[in-house]
Amino acid sequence: MTAAPAGAARGDGFGVGASVTMAGLAGDPHQLLRLLREREPVSWVPVLGGWLVTRRDIALRVLRDARTFTVDDPRFSTARVVGPSMLSLDGAEHKRHRDPFAAALRAADASGQLAAFTEAAAARLVAELAPAGRAELRRGLAGPLAVAVVAELLGLGETEPQLILSWYDAIVGAVSDLAGQERPDRQQGRGREGAEAFGMLQASLGAAMAGSDGRSMLAAVAADGGLSTGEVVSNAAVLMFGGIETTEGMICNAVWQLLSHPGQARQVIAEPALAASAIEESLRLEPAAAVVDRYATADVTIGAAPIRRGDLVTVSLAGANRDPAFFDEPDAFDVRRANAGQHLSFARGPHFCIGAQLASLEARTAVLVLLNRLPGLRLDPERLPAPRGLVFRKPPELHVAWEPGRLPATPAGRSAWPAPASNR
Repeated sequence: MTAAPAGAARGDGFGVGASVTMAGLAGDPHQLLRLLREREPVSWVPVLGGWLVTRRDIALRVLRDARTFTVDDPRFSTARVVGPSMLSLDGAEHKRHRDPFAAALRAADASGQLAAFTEAAAARLVAELAPAGRAELRRGLAGPLAVAVVAELLGLGETEPQLILSWYDAIVGAVSDLAGQERPDRQQGRGREGAEAFGMLQASLGAAMAGSDGRSMLAAVAADGGLSTGEVVSNAAVLMFGGIETTEGMICNAVWQLLSHPGQARQVIAEPALAASAIEESLRLEPAAAVVDRYATADVTIGAAPIRRGDLVTVSLAGANRDPAFFDEPDAFDVRRANAGQHLSFARGPHFCIGAQLASLEARTAVLVLLNRLPGLRLDPERLPAPRGLVFRKPPELHVAWEPGRLPATPAGRSAWPAPASNR
């Protein structure tokens, strides 16, 4: 965390920010974010050790101005675990790391293979759940689907999904420790586990590149010649991190929103094209990644905030996405909202999420398969969930039920739900 400001006057005038607690931000922060947005849209928040931005126009300014508000800082925790990557670099170096992956992702999307794989994987997972009549969807669908797609994308399709999840959990744990979200007495052990997991991931990705006959995404990036093998692996780890964590959150949050508003879920069932809008609206109300961090490269004043060079500037995407100056009735969930897609949940500027299109495809596919294949799908009234989390927000568990006796029949002439086959 950033050190406390020099001089007692630094925090003067930011009384709302001074009242913020970690628990308040991690639980249900929206009333607090509304108060900050109205009174202190850029506020010094002592528990964060930096400034918190909650108004949409100011958030856009910070996200788009990489010269003044950078990610390229030694305190950026992800880089300390997986090494420099497109996530932790700016300027020409950011472009060098990002461009080969962006091109490879465009090629994969254009082929349609990832869409077909995602549809088959989602259908298989839901078919496995269907006879039981109830399930916990975070680990029953959202997480496994995200892992399957990331494994396919990175050439790890033959790797046991639970092993990939164990690497991911260890790396996320190490990043969280460095960001100060875990107790200091746990940091040494979790850091060691994260380093070991990243070492195993490195070995598996290297083998995937070597054995892909040049057809995998990573082989295409390596063949571009602009990145070293180590740099390819660091960026692949970042893609895995985002591809699992935020996609799992997107799916859980979207299902939670729709099942919390049954009338809107019925609209999506009647008009499947609305699924895309439902995903955008869910992203607006509960971004899977609620905040992003930047570091000031120069002294700059924004409104009443005297930001100094080196200060941490945290952008609350959750706060900006409910700005009433841009979104009418900002706290309402509306699958027909015309400007829902103007949310900032994928960030903006040079660090706009490289996997936004794929993540949206996964969430949309999961929602449609669930709603169409599980009649009477509803939240379990005895275990009602709610998203929570300081940085990454989703329901810790998402328990649902449906009517197994009313499952739709398998279309004539087709097998039940084929397991997705590798396209390599």
